[in-house]
Amino acid sequence: MIGKFISKLFFKATGWKLNGTLAPQDRRCVMVAAPHTSNWDFVYARAAFYLMEAPIRYTIKKEFMKFPFGPILKKIGALPIDRSKNTRMVEAMIRIFEETPGDMCVMVTPEGTRKYQPRWRRGFYYVALGANVPIVLGYLDYAKKEAGIGPTIIPSGDVEADIEKIMAFYRTKTAKFPEQGVR
Repeated sequence: MIGKFISKLFFKATGWKLNGTLAPQDRRCVMVAAPHTSNWDFVYARAAFYLMEAPIRYTIKKEFMKFPFGPILKKIGALPIDRSKNTRMVEAMIRIFEETPGDMCVMVTPEGTRKYQPRWRRGFYYVALGANVPIVLGYLDYAKKEAGIGPTIIPSGDVEADIEKIMAFYRTKTAKFPEQGVR
């Protein structure tokens, strides 16, 4: 409740608006959050998801979950991953979907960095395919000061075609640092 209140104030103070909402059938998904070129992206995206009442979660190394930050990170959606056991991220995320009932959107930034990446990591795609969940395209458009939900992609198994659909959508969005965004 407090997150939604603070998010409304934050959006109003910064002149941002929300476009769209998460459809009921998409409340269990992999949520792509792009373009990702700034640390501010997390702040705006998290605020938008509070406003949408979206069940957003994100993966983080289990080492970050220690006191004093662990309880705070957990409260805002952190899912700890133990990377010390040579766990493959895709397998770990599929297992999270299998072991976690109910609504859950796992947010992923496929660039893997805030710098320009000509080729996105595709693990998010394989997680959605393996967990049998849709891919929902969440976005930030700094030119319009808009955060929102784009189309939902059901992975077809044709990775190249599906990734191109996703990239085409994000090419219409302006990153905080456009030279580092999707081309």
